[in-house]
Amino acid sequence: MHVNWHKRGLIYEVREHSDWAFSHTHKPTPLLVDEKTLRVYFGVRGIDGKTRTTFVDVAANDPTRVMRISNKPILDLGPIGAFDDSGANVCSLVRVDDAIYMYYIGWNPSTTVHTRNSIGLAISKDNGETFDRAYYGPILDRNKDEPYYTGAVDVVRENGIFRMWYTSGTEWKLINGKPEIKYHIKYAESVDGINWERPGISCIAPTSPTEATARPSVIKIGGEYLMWYSRRDIDGFRNRPESMYRAGFATSGDGITWLRRDSLAGLEPSLEGWDSEAIAYPYATESSGQLLLFYNGNGFGKSGFGYAVGEIVS
Repeated sequence: MHVNWHKRGLIYEVREHSDWAFSHTHKPTPLLVDEKTLRVYFGVRGIDGKTRTTFVDVAANDPTRVMRISNKPILDLGPIGAFDDSGANVCSLVRVDDAIYMYYIGWNPSTTVHTRNSIGLAISKDNGETFDRAYYGPILDRNKDEPYYTGAVDVVRENGIFRMWYTSGTEWKLINGKPEIKYHIKYAESVDGINWERPGISCIAPTSPTEATARPSVIKIGGEYLMWYSRRDIDGFRNRPESMYRAGFATSGDGITWLRRDSLAGLEPSLEGWDSEAIAYPYATESSGQLLLFYNGNGFGKSGFGYAVGEIVS
């Protein structure tokens, strides 16, 4: 099974809206809040260069129709010295009884390398209008077995078990004298969505010494798991379009062992415009009987986010 995607264009971009929302719409992450409203959360970069999470509401049956723009961060920076004092960027949302769990990337600058990422948890009790941190520390971080980096995750609750696909760094490599992180997608499980068992299972391994795979998005259709993710080269991804992010695709019968089928990802850069150089951070969801894919284009979200409508092919 795979999906043919039909692009429907740019939905929203940020251009100097305010000091806290100055640029970028990083990692669009949708949540159906009622039968008519799809809320798309994303990270927005402030004039200070730090990322906070906010959202826009779009029509569930026509995401090009923006109905509401949040006028404040839904998740602001953490306290100074905490893992997220320089960035808090949504990456996955899960309904848990009457609450919504938001898994987000917390960011600190480092000294020898440019970033240290960890995963935090915030919880909403009002259908996604506001979120409060569950903890001031991360729920997923570097450890003795994965010492370099922990990045964007996707979490699904299935049969009482929380299943997580997460970005794990394998090494920092010097590229033209500058350290760049190499990462891939691994698997974890939890009974409460907070404490995670990481068995060391690699789901989407790189196919070359300089490939990185990240930001998974997993859905289940007809008993089969489908994953879209980001893939790029760690050499030249900031300035050479051929090395920038592309959509990856894989299928699985159990959500653990995956078959990469990148040629069937169904989405490539356009000939011109906001997504002409890259397809970044694709995230799939179902809304109003449609299969939708939200994604960033050029500049890691600097050009905004758009979407495509999917046609399932058996």
